[in-house]
Amino acid sequence: MVVGRVAVRHVFDQHTLDGAAVRAALLDLVVQLGLLLRRREQVARAVTLTLRFAGGTSWAKTRRMPESSAHDDDLRTVAYQLMDAAGLQRGRLTSLVLRGEDLVSAPTGSPGRSAWAVPARPVWSPRPRWTASAPGTGPPPSSPAPPDR
Repeated sequence: MVVGRVAVRHVFDQHTLDGAAVRAALLDLVVQLGLLLRRREQVARAVTLTLRFAGGTSWAKTRRMPESSAHDDDLRTVAYQLMDAAGLQRGRLTSLVLRGEDLVSAPTGSPGRSAWAVPARPVWSPRPRWTASAPGTGPPPSSPAPPDR
């Protein structure tokens, strides 16, 4: 079921030309959008980036995602592709808007990674990675202590 779109916005304190500041703001928007989508238990099928410039002009472009997602990595990849497509050189930006488009409810019980869960971290195991039963598989030799001088 399609349920709409959701947007997050960043307004710069002053007109900015700094590419690093723009990328940092865009990454922050990606994290905000991903969190908002996961809280709503939705995934986006497309992402739209709107750039607003000093003087009132704007540029917007939408890109479909290869797979519906609310993962920060997937959203970041598409957002950076959109920013690269803008081809900014000397544009003085006043704001960025990142919008998740064509939202649908997140699938439940689907194979692969969950649409909003954080990827699992490796679980600590009390079993060592080596055993002394096979030759050459024991722990690495410890280096001798340096001599006292």
